[in-house]
Amino acid sequence: MGLSAAKMPTPGTKSDRTPTRAMLVWASLGSNKGAWVGCAIIAVLVTMAVAADLISPHSPYRQFHDAMLRPPAWQALGSWQFPLGTDALGRDILSRVAHGARYSLAIGGMVVAMAMVAGVAVGLLAASAGGIVDTALMRMLDLLMAIPGLLLALVVVAVLGPGLINVVVAVAVVLIPHFARLTRATALAELAREYVVAARLSGAGRFSIMFDTVLPNCMPPLIVQATLSFSAAILDAAALGFLGVGAQPPTPEWGTMLADAREFILLAWWVVAIPGVAILLTVIAFNLMGDGLRDALDPRLRSA
Repeated sequence: MGLSAAKMPTPGTKSDRTPTRAMLVWASLGSNKGAWVGCAIIAVLVTMAVAADLISPHSPYRQFHDAMLRPPAWQALGSWQFPLGTDALGRDILSRVAHGARYSLAIGGMVVAMAMVAGVAVGLLAASAGGIVDTALMRMLDLLMAIPGLLLALVVVAVLGPGLINVVVAVAVVLIPHFARLTRATALAELAREYVVAARLSGAGRFSIMFDTVLPNCMPPLIVQATLSFSAAILDAAALGFLGVGAQPPTPEWGTMLADAREFILLAWWVVAIPGVAILLTVIAFNLMGDGLRDALDPRLRSA
């Protein structure tokens, strides 16, 4: 009468709990300590950006003329009224760093969104069209990538003019080739697979194949690239702010804060070190998370 009850598979056995891809990715990400450290730092940064008005003891623009270049509270002459000290104009550094997190994270998000949308569109167009169109687009991207990123961003800002929005556009232009080339390479590999051939034989159009069938399978490497590009965007935006063509004073953007503090490096270390450490931790955090996502999403790198 068939299998006995003792031999029937019961719910909860190993055969009923075959790990899905999402479970494997989560398990790999959970075992990566670097990724968790990066996520923890990012969580702190996001919390600081969202709650900047609650964390900040003062307005980031308020000037205390009787407390200019006040050291941090734990040093001599410091005061807990200004826990991280003040800058040359008497503005509270803690308040400016907390509000600066809003600008830096917003810049990173907008840059990655713009670069990813434009790069994916160009990459899919090149992979789908092929021939002369593909060659022409790739040569244009090669030309952009041959120019140092910061120099290219400076050229774009010089054309558009200084300002926060123009910095976002300039840094996005620098990152578009990376997304485009990655999308093209991944799409070309996916176009040769059986499921794409089956979709084509079923009558699906080129647009539907590229965006409904191919693009979802290109997302894992694009997600990793977006995470790593986030840190590059923050670093480039801070560099442009340091050079004076990014966010303009008195905006509490970390790169602009460094630019304002250049002449006080030897006199008051905290006005340079604190925003510099904020940039450093942000870049490290997103790089750690990006490395963890890369290892988790790539089956060849995922631990057994």
